[in-house]
Amino acid sequence: MNELLTLTIRQVRDLFAEKKLSPVEYWQAVEERVAAFEPHVQALYLYDPESARAQAAASSHRWLHGETLGGLDGIPVTLKELIATKGQPVPLGTRAVELVPAAEDAPIAARCREDGAVIFAKTTCPDYGMLSSGLSSFHKLSRNPWDLSQNPGGSSAGASAAAAAGFGPLHIGTDIGGSIRLPAGWTGIFGFKPSQGRIPVDPYYVGRCAGPMTRTVEDAALSMATLSRPDWRDGTSLPPNDFDWLDLDIDVRGLKIGLMMDAGIGLAVEEEVADAVLAAARLFEQAGAEVIPVGPVMTRGMLDGLDNFWRSRFWGDIEAMSDERRQMILPYIYEWAKGGADVSGADAVRGFNQTIEMRKSCGRLFSGLDAVISPTNPIVSYPAEWASPTNDPALPFEHIGFTVPWNMSEQPAASINCGFSRSGMPIGLQIVGPRYADQFVLRLSKAFETWSGGVAAWPEPPSSTAGAADGTKSADRR
Repeated sequence: MNELLTLTIRQVRDLFAEKKLSPVEYWQAVEERVAAFEPHVQALYLYDPESARAQAAASSHRWLHGETLGGLDGIPVTLKELIATKGQPVPLGTRAVELVPAAEDAPIAARCREDGAVIFAKTTCPDYGMLSSGLSSFHKLSRNPWDLSQNPGGSSAGASAAAAAGFGPLHIGTDIGGSIRLPAGWTGIFGFKPSQGRIPVDPYYVGRCAGPMTRTVEDAALSMATLSRPDWRDGTSLPPNDFDWLDLDIDVRGLKIGLMMDAGIGLAVEEEVADAVLAAARLFEQAGAEVIPVGPVMTRGMLDGLDNFWRSRFWGDIEAMSDERRQMILPYIYEWAKGGADVSGADAVRGFNQTIEMRKSCGRLFSGLDAVISPTNPIVSYPAEWASPTNDPALPFEHIGFTVPWNMSEQPAASINCGFSRSGMPIGLQIVGPRYADQFVLRLSKAFETWSGGVAAWPEPPSSTAGAADGTKSADRR
C-alpha cells in the first residue's frame, strides 16, 4: 500500500499545512488504490474521480493560500448511498426505486462540503438498507477485503469494505440496528454509532443514526467536529458541542464495566469470538477497571415485536407500488416484508412499544455501570452471497442482539477490532456508553486501541485479476 494511505487524517493535514503534500497528490494515491482494489470489493457507487480531482485541486489552492474551510478540507470521503447528495439519485440499494436526483444535500453531505471534504463516491448498501449484507438488487455484490468469498456485513456494506480496502481515511455509514457496527466488526475497522441526534440525519427514523467508519479511533473522533454540527431538519439534533473531540485521554481505573457475553436472543456466540472478547476484557481489568459479568438486555419478545413493527412499516412503504416494481425488490427482503401485510395496526403498535421496553432495559442495566463491552457480532463470518448470517427471511435479525438495543436506547456504541479468527477474519468488540457520553466511548475505544496495538496489517488487492469476477480468491495480507 502507498504509505500515504497509512496516515491518519491529522498526519495528512499536518503535511498539507507544511506544504509537504497537497490534496491533489493525496487524492492521486487514493485513486490508484481504488483502481487496484475496487474491481474486487465493489464497494462504490457513483464513483467520480474527475470530480474528486477538481475538488482536490480547489482544496490545494486553499491550503496554499491559508484559506482552508474546516477540519476535513482536502480529505477524501465517501457517503453511504442512503445519504442524499444534491443532483444525484438515491436508489436505496434497490432496483424498485425510480432514479430521481436529490433536491438537496442531506445534513451529513452538507457538513462535509462546508468543511472542504473531497466527496468522491457513494458506498453500496442492500435494498432499503434492510440487510446485514453486501447483497443488493441494484448494486454489484460487495465483498469483504479480508477474504473476497466472505460478506462485509451491512447495511453499510460498501463503507466498511472501502475503509478496510484503504479507499481514504473516512467513510460515513448509517445505523438503525447495527448497520455501522456489524460491518465494522466483520471488516476489522472502527465504527462509531453516536447518541441519537449527535449527527443530524434526514430522513429521521426511530433509532436511525449516522457515524464515521475509519481505520483508527482518532480519525473517527476528528470527523465528529464536522459531522456533529446541528441541522434543523433533524428534530432530535443536539445543541452544538464545545468540547475537543481529539481529547481522547482516559484513566479507566475504578470504572465499572459490564461484560455481556449473551445477547439473550439469536445466534449463539462462537468460541473464537468469545475468546477474543474475553481477552479484550482482561485488558480493561489490567488497566484498573472493574469488569462485571452482566446478563442480556434483549428478550425474544422485544426482537419479535421489533420485527413485526419493521415489517408492517416497510410494507406500508411499498404497498402502493405496482406489482411490477415490488417484484424488483431483492426476493429475500420482499418475502420478509410480505409478512407485514398480516400485521394489524394494534400489533404494529405493540411491536413499536418493544422499543420502549429496550430503552427501559438498557437504562436499568446502566444504573450501576459506567460502560458495557460485548461482542459486536456473534459469529466470525458468512458467505458473500448470503443476504444475512442466517440467510433465512423468516429469521432475519438473529445476529443483531448485541447491537440493536443501543439504537433504541439512543446510547453511543462503537465496534473496534479485538482479534482475528483462525481463518484470518476480524472479530469486533462493542463498547457502549451512557446516553450522550459520545466522547467517553471514543476515549475507551482509543485506550483499547492503544493497549491492543490496533490492526497491524490491512488487506491488499489480489496479486492478479483472478478472483475479481468470481470472488473466490482471498485478498493478500502483507
